[in-house]
Amino acid sequence: LLEAIEELDTVYVPIGMGSGICGLIQARDLLGLNTDIVGVVSEHADAFAQSVEQGRVVCTDTAHTFADGLACRQPLPEALEIIAKGAARVIRVSDREISHAIRLYHETTHNTAEGAGAAALAGLIKEQSQQQGRRVAVILSGANIDRRLYASILDEDMSPLSA
Repeated sequence: LLEAIEELDTVYVPIGMGSGICGLIQARDLLGLNTDIVGVVSEHADAFAQSVEQGRVVCTDTAHTFADGLACRQPLPEALEIIAKGAARVIRVSDREISHAIRLYHETTHNTAEGAGAAALAGLIKEQSQQQGRRVAVILSGANIDRRLYASILDEDMSPLSA
């Protein structure tokens, strides 16, 4: 991705335990690029966001999100160190915003995305006004979603989310 798209301004990537975003940060740095990397977590599982904000590992009591790939309660210190130094920011998205992104993937690209897989797109949608005119990418990291849950998400209203 980083080599395929010249002058990529920003990449949005979901954060579960941190391996994906850490690998992307390391690859960007090894390639000598200036691409901003934005981590995306669930607002219901925001241990990494809290940890980056507070500059230390913060553990949460719960991580209740249907996006189970984002359900981290205790960040790994090694991953936190890389993310805190290398990510432009870590943002939170709601389950509703993730559901909207799942529907958009289905309707516009015919791809199946699990909750964690669609989180990056939800993050971009949340920040779309500040990304206007920029070269931006999202990481679609998985399609392992329960059939019934997927069907119920697809049945929801496709109208745009309000801010």
